[in-house]
Amino acid sequence: MVARSIVNTHEDAEDAVQEGFLRAYQAIDRFDPGQTFAAWLNRIVANAALDLARRRKVRNAEQLSDAIPDAFRDPAEGGELRERLEAALAQLPDRARSVIVLHDVEGFTHAEIGEMLGIPGGTARSDLHHARQRLRGLLKNLKG
Repeated sequence: MVARSIVNTHEDAEDAVQEGFLRAYQAIDRFDPGQTFAAWLNRIVANAALDLARRRKVRNAEQLSDAIPDAFRDPAEGGELRERLEAALAQLPDRARSVIVLHDVEGFTHAEIGEMLGIPGGTARSDLHHARQRLRGLLKNLKG
């Protein structure tokens, strides 16, 4: 789910996971037994997904995907709310969208998110705060 939170399509997430596993295999001799294997692997997969997202953004600068992580889809929500949320999330930078999904949907801590994305835990906390502010701004005219 880490890759899916960073890229917009299931196919891109699969590509990122495959790339991440290949990178992990190639770097297994550099694994530090002092950290958890899952966190190490998640970080590699997250970086592979971020790399893929950057490459896609460069090639498709004007094209926005309609897909967002399925975890945001609540069948009880009205169509307008879901559409606004999808559009707002698509406008966020990759890292901002990632920290929101990893924290608010997946339930990872700031430290875990930092480890996955290769940033300090405090930076993950700050990124989450700023991402939420930006998301609020994008959704400010929504009537509830």
